[in-house]
Amino acid sequence: MVPSHRTNAALMSLEAAAASARGGFACLFSTSDEYETALISERRAQGRYAAPRSRWPLAMFAGCALTVAGTVLLFS
Repeated sequence: MVPSHRTNAALMSLEAAAASARGGFACLFSTSDEYETALISERRAQGRYAAPRSRWPLAMFAGCALTVAGTVLLFS
């Protein structure tokens, strides 16, 4: 059987599609550590890991300082 021009074109199209599909499975990262580093960097850039601002530590410090000062004044 002699391959026709249409058969060759279909075969070349199929080979190009297969090469394109194989390229889609390539991973950009060689290890999971690289992936996680890139993921965390991206999320930090988006601001997801910003520490929530809490006033509790300051309030607790002020409360303890007042308690100590009151105790010192009481016993002096």
